[in-house]
Amino acid sequence: MGMMVLDETYQRHRAWMEQAIALAAAAGTAGEVPVGAIVVDENDRLIAKAANFRERGHDPTAHAEVLALRQAGQARRNWNLTGCTLYVTLEPCPMCAGAIGLSRVSLLVYGAADRKAGAVRSVLNLPDSAASNHRLAVLNGILESQCREQLQTWFAQRRQSRNNDTHD
Repeated sequence: MGMMVLDETYQRHRAWMEQAIALAAAAGTAGEVPVGAIVVDENDRLIAKAANFRERGHDPTAHAEVLALRQAGQARRNWNLTGCTLYVTLEPCPMCAGAIGLSRVSLLVYGAADRKAGAVRSVLNLPDSAASNHRLAVLNGILESQCREQLQTWFAQRRQSRNNDTHD
């Protein structure tokens, strides 16, 4: 029984992360760094979804996580997102990790680690630091290789097109 429940939970996490990856892909096509985020409530219902919108919105704070948290707060008519799960394709940066703590999300699930700016496990650990008054459960590595490859491919294509532009 225990293994079946674990398997079911893992499959549910994978399914939500696949949706976040699709959001990230659309953002990447639109010229944004491909990061997608989804918030589901305690009943496993989608209440918010967003992707990076910094370039298009001319907004330095328009990371997928921040936009999804804002949308989730509006959907619930409450800033307190206790009981909710946030899925994001890339480990949150310090700004997003702070916003996640302030939102009181119960579980953060992310795909790829961010070895440069990750503020949940890789570079910093804001959720477990003295600066955080909210204990956040974290599950990382869900569809990690797909999330990482999506980002690496996007950045490689950007570098390639920049190199092509300079050699015309």
